[in-house]
Amino acid sequence: MIGTIAAVLTTSSFLPQAIKVIKTKDTKGISLIMYLMNVTGIFLWFVYGILIHDGALIVANGITSSIILICKLKYK
Repeated sequence: MIGTIAAVLTTSSFLPQAIKVIKTKDTKGISLIMYLMNVTGIFLWFVYGILIHDGALIVANGITSSIILICKLKYK
């Protein structure tokens, strides 16, 4: 239960930024290095979730930060 709540909170915390980036296509204020590090860490949590069969880790770390990274690279 605690893991699920943590997953929902940390994943949803990226939504306002993702929505803003998608709407404005402005990523100047986002550090590419920070996001590469963040997405790498999230990807590793995702892999770990797969390895231990933890749905909360898999879902929480699957998509949200990747959207912002893709926009950062696309709208550079």
